[in-house]
Amino acid sequence: MKSRWAVAIAGTLVMICLGTVYSWSLFTDPLIASFGWSNSTTTWTFSLTILFLGIGSIVGGRWQDRSGPRPVVVTGAILWGIGNILAGLGTARFGAWWIYLTYGVIGGFGLGLAYITPVAVVTKWFPDKRGLGSGMVVMGFGLGAFFYNSLLKNIPAFAQVARDAAEVISARKAGHVSSLSSGDVSIIMMTLVISGVVYLVVGGPCAAYLTNPPQGDARKRAGTASAADNREFTPLEAARTWQFYVLWLMLFLNVTAGILFISNAVPIMRELTGIAPARAVSIYGFIALFNGIGRFFWGAVSDRIGRKLAYILIYGTQVAIFFFVGHIHSLLAVSTLFAIVLLDYGGGFGTMPSFTADYFGTRFMGAIYGWILLAWGVGGVVGPIFVAYVKDHFGSFREALPWIAVMLIFATILPAIIRRPTAPTSSGTPAPNPT
Repeated sequence: MKSRWAVAIAGTLVMICLGTVYSWSLFTDPLIASFGWSNSTTTWTFSLTILFLGIGSIVGGRWQDRSGPRPVVVTGAILWGIGNILAGLGTARFGAWWIYLTYGVIGGFGLGLAYITPVAVVTKWFPDKRGLGSGMVVMGFGLGAFFYNSLLKNIPAFAQVARDAAEVISARKAGHVSSLSSGDVSIIMMTLVISGVVYLVVGGPCAAYLTNPPQGDARKRAGTASAADNREFTPLEAARTWQFYVLWLMLFLNVTAGILFISNAVPIMRELTGIAPARAVSIYGFIALFNGIGRFFWGAVSDRIGRKLAYILIYGTQVAIFFFVGHIHSLLAVSTLFAIVLLDYGGGFGTMPSFTADYFGTRFMGAIYGWILLAWGVGGVVGPIFVAYVKDHFGSFREALPWIAVMLIFATILPAIIRRPTAPTSSGTPAPNPT
């Protein structure tokens, strides 16, 4: 029989390949400089990717509940790799609509298929340590950007492209006509192609290793779990509870706040601190590590202090940051504050799978959590497009940040009021909630 830790490690490696999507901001300035796109045009690629990730999670969750995890996660890993390859091969020729279709729609849908499956599988393998198990796997998604950023910043050709792009954008602001050389554009496109090949070679075999645990083994590991912990909702039963929609909204609000920064991390850091592009890429490559750490940290912490308190702390620590970071220009201070934002952003994903399993069970975890992950897709549109709109129309990213702080104040109310749903009976009629 497979070791649950081996399954978790394989799932983590798949997630690392998927999590490179959070490095999108490295391509923002180079694409703007290459094709004359606006911030909004470039950001739409990322937003579509996250939107279709949410859609893919719904399809993948239902599919893996019926057919098992392997065909779903392998298909997802292949689509993510192909989406990157096609984007690199055709964007320079066909323009924005091509990268929307390939990286955004095809790649994003693949992300959703491949993301939901390891989360659902590992939650089943770790019924006794749900927060730790799911936190470990989704930590890989956060670490993907850290490893990818660290790699790209050490490739001289890509670092030079980042510098050239910054010079082109500065020249345009001064009223000069300027664009990247064809050689620089080729480097950007080839980076996408090579990345896609790596995702296929690494992610595919790891994805094929994922399987559900034997039912007897899951029950054994659950041990003395109470009846409340073993309730099993169908997707329809879960959708009839108000708690399902509160969990959806909780994830949506946390995603909207964090992904607003992630989608334009390098340009925002440069605006606040005035640092050079290469240094901004390097620093973001380091603080991206906290996105991964937060998933494991908050997931494990929620096993001890409870999911509700964990989410209250995740929201609360971000409120002051979004209120005041727009007026801070110290590189150390800005980097520290954004590291905390990423820690909390990742924490929302590290805690929500176990939150969902606690309330609705694990039997239909794929389908139920897939619908909750649609909040990620919607937040992935709202947050980035909002901040890009503010930048294009007001000339500054910082104008968007206080509005996010107000939103997070409201968000802290939600985990304070939510409680376990009443357990359904086998007939689908609610039964009294065990105490």
